[in-house]
Amino acid sequence: MQPFQQAPEDIRTGDQATSAASALAPARELAVDVEADAMHAFRARLCFVQVGTDRDIFLFDTLCPGVEATALKSLLEDPTRTKYFHAAGGDLQYLAEAGVRVAGLFDTHRAATLLGWQKVGLADLVREKLGVELKKEHQQSDFSIRPLPPSMREYIADDVRYLCDIGRQVKEACREADILEELQLDCDRMCAEAAARPEVGSDYKPKIPREGLDAKQVKLALAITQALHPKRLLWAEAANVPMGRMLSNAALVELGTRVPTDEKALSRVPNVRSPFVRSHGAETLSIIRELLEQHRAGTLPDPEAADKGPRDPKRKKREEALKAFRAEKASARKVTGSVVLTNPLVEALARDVPADEAALAAVPWFGEKRLRLYGAELLQLLRTV
Repeated sequence: MQPFQQAPEDIRTGDQATSAASALAPARELAVDVEADAMHAFRARLCFVQVGTDRDIFLFDTLCPGVEATALKSLLEDPTRTKYFHAAGGDLQYLAEAGVRVAGLFDTHRAATLLGWQKVGLADLVREKLGVELKKEHQQSDFSIRPLPPSMREYIADDVRYLCDIGRQVKEACREADILEELQLDCDRMCAEAAARPEVGSDYKPKIPREGLDAKQVKLALAITQALHPKRLLWAEAANVPMGRMLSNAALVELGTRVPTDEKALSRVPNVRSPFVRSHGAETLSIIRELLEQHRAGTLPDPEAADKGPRDPKRKKREEALKAFRAEKASARKVTGSVVLTNPLVEALARDVPADEAALAAVPWFGEKRLRLYGAELLQLLRTV
């Protein structure tokens, strides 16, 4: 590990952003991280983009007028430069929303996961590989605070300070394990799928525990959670707090399965906070009572009706067969299952069965190596299920 020549440099003006991007231009490897205020606002804002090399660290303060992530666009979108991220999923979405589509990604978290390492956090890797202890007390801090406290500034700089060094070591481990092609395909998939951040709450799907509940109770629970979800979005947006801080997913499930009908019962529901009961308890109880009346009268609409339609009766069997196949091949190669077939690939192959080798080769993110190693067997397996 080379010593850093300079302290982290704060980028607070457009001119500074342009100069920093020019200073980074010769680098063929970049460490990148972003910070947002996701734990403190309804719609999170991109607050920092940190970029590091083996010599320098630049902290782009994107809340400052004139400091845009697009100052780094040509560097981050250049596929010939390696961009080391750690757990890049959300970061890629923030950057895409800001107008930057990353290419040349190497995700050290995803790599460590595919390698089957037990500890895959950045602090774990830095401790194990470099003998350095990172402070992580600011993981849930509000990065929109200005001026940023010194300890938080040091924290965000540390997220890229060692990442190039760690990235090279992890990449070499992937090369030795012969999984580099599979990892790169997965990184490319992550970049392609990060077109933008989804709308707040758009991906919510209630998970009702079926144990101990009959079909009618499950139907009622689904109706309650689905009715309260859009309400909590409105309440959270009005208060400018994260959706889960207003009413968590766990609280919604409890409300759906315990079905409180008065304020006293509502206040006893696990995960429902007293301030919520005071502010929104009456409206919440009104919604629950109305749905409960429909439930008793047998007029409650089926919340799952929209999801019901033509189904492939063999799809589940194909998924199970594919998972068994990857487990067998992973054991033989002494790799993790996702190296053989990622979950998205299992879903894609089970949903749309390729007719021949050309169709299998055309499946996004499948790759030449998987085709060579598993193509014929996979086609035969899928034909017989």
